[in-house]
Amino acid sequence: MLTLASRIGLLAVMLSAMVATGNAADPTASLKDAFKDCFRVGVALNERQFTEQDTNGAALVKRQFNAVSPENVMKWERIHPRPGPDGYDFEAADRYLEFGEKNGMFIVGHTLVWHSQTPRWVFRGEGTNAVTRDELLQRMRDHIHTVVGRYKGRIKAWDVVNEALSEDGSLRKSPWYRIIGEDYIAKAFEYAHEADPAAELRYNDYSIENEPKRNGVIALVKKLQAEKIPISGLGSQTHANLTWPTAELVDSALTAFAELGLPISITELDVNAAQRGQRNQSADVRVFVKHRKQIELVTFWGVTDRDSWRRFGKPLLFDGDWQPKPAFDAVISEAKSAATTSMQPAVREKAHSAGS
Repeated sequence: MLTLASRIGLLAVMLSAMVATGNAADPTASLKDAFKDCFRVGVALNERQFTEQDTNGAALVKRQFNAVSPENVMKWERIHPRPGPDGYDFEAADRYLEFGEKNGMFIVGHTLVWHSQTPRWVFRGEGTNAVTRDELLQRMRDHIHTVVGRYKGRIKAWDVVNEALSEDGSLRKSPWYRIIGEDYIAKAFEYAHEADPAAELRYNDYSIENEPKRNGVIALVKKLQAEKIPISGLGSQTHANLTWPTAELVDSALTAFAELGLPISITELDVNAAQRGQRNQSADVRVFVKHRKQIELVTFWGVTDRDSWRRFGKPLLFDGDWQPKPAFDAVISEAKSAATTSMQPAVREKAHSAGS
């Protein structure tokens, strides 16, 4: 297996190369094959892709990726739009899961508790009053038990709580926080663990490389760990641009996160090129080689530039015509080079052990 240093170095290559345009030289190469000894390579799917209405997109996903995340269909407003046990709509989520299983994918659930894309009824009580703490906790528990329980053993990792922190690292004053209090985060993880004890349960957020928010993440995770709350993963969205995050910022953030002892997933990778700047690939790689823990999954937030919420920023490895960009070849080349270099000692050690 590659060390985290090598893996993150490859991620740096992705970040610095993804904004290139034009036609790639090797459209038959596969990300999942190039990185098979490194980490899973995932992608966020929209409904047209996992239902295979977008035949080109679906074919590209099958050829290139071995993990999937749902872009929108498992968010509360889609999967549980109305109150009560009859208020769930699992049709799209079931189709997403079927696509992942049929194609042998590692399947991620996204997301259970978030301040956005949650229906208003969730936070409403009788009349014009807000729901009470106890009522909202019950609604959260029912939602998590129903959704996670439906896919128990089939969805391997969940983004349990999403974006609970503000930029200064303090807890976001969302309706969850205002009505329940700060322990809503712990309760969400407890309910998810009750529904599927074997699933990986992640906290997921953006811009956590920045020091104030990074410190908030570390404090939050340490508090949960001290209280024996079953958090078992950390997700960094990594919506990058051409000037952020710098190599120094990534270095200091990963050094700090390593102390938490949790596996790290890059959950929503893209690079906004719609602004001026330049990424220093060499500096990124030099920083990443200092780190040794493992990244288990790198997920691109969208299949092609046409699918991305940053579609004018040319943020992904495939263009709007489903074709690999030159960046794709750069990533494949670096993966092969790093795998060859990093796997040689492991191969020699294995051979020596077998002969002894």
